Amino acid sequence: MSNIYLGYHFTVEPKEPGSEILIAELGEKAFETFTETENGISAFVKKDLWDENILDDIYILESEEFKIEYTIEEIDQVNWNEEWEKNFEAIDVDGKCHVRAPFHEKTDAEFDIVIEPKMSFGTGHHETTHMMIQHLLEMDVKGLKTLDMGCGTAILAILAEMKGAEPIDAIDIDNWCYLNSIENAERNNCKHITVYEGDAALLAGKKYDLIIANINRNILLNDMQHYVDSLNKDGIILFSGFYEEDIPFIDASCTEKGLTYVKKFERNNWVSLKYVN
Repeated sequence: MSNIYLGYHFTVEPKEPGSEILIAELGEKAFETFTETENGISAFVKKDLWDENILDDIYILESEEFKIEYTIEEIDQVNWNEEWEKNFEAIDVDGKCHVRAPFHEKTDAEFDIVIEPKMSFGTGHHETTHMMIQHLLEMDVKGLKTLDMGCGTAILAILAEMKGAEPIDAIDIDNWCYLNSIENAERNNCKHITVYEGDAALLAGKKYDLIIANINRNILLNDMQHYVDSLNKDGIILFSGFYEEDIPFIDASCTEKGLTYVKKFERNNWVSLKYVN
């Protein structure tokens, strides 16, 4: 298979949540990498896997709620590091936590997290991560046994350790995320994070004081009982990865299983919820 890619460069209005919806739909096709741009996203597919109907059934392209245009270019031997450096912006949460790539300058933030973003750090991810960081920044997590479920790049697990949580399990079903989380934990000199590759089945028999679950709505709803079964009495669970309109579904599942709502953050229609057991 050749290393020739086709790059689709989309302009999306409104950018959020349009870009995130577009990525979710393109991810069901052969597109394998996405980067955020000023006006939308770029999506990349290997030419060998491309066909002229690849954008068929991408419903958002037909939606009257969004205006989406795109151009296509052929790219030989993509330098992905260059793509990420060009498109990945550092995250600054309330001046207290800075999430940056190695090529960003260090700031004087209290918590400085360095990650190699690569392909597990998708467009819109910063919205949900930002809110989860906000939750963690205002919490005392020292000594709490913690789970970072759907850890991605392990940003939240790393912050939890920096704030004194231990031990910490970080789980992701994606092999690249699993490997990247190990790399990022080491990069930030973490000593109490153990990374696992898998899904909620790994939680059997385990108990946590704090569960962080930044995943999409359907997976959260499907795995909710696993999370509740793994949460100690008076334990805290933080959810994100879904929109304002998804709250009734998440809340109904949580309430049915005995969790009590505490707080919500909202950012560009993305939300993050806090519950206690």
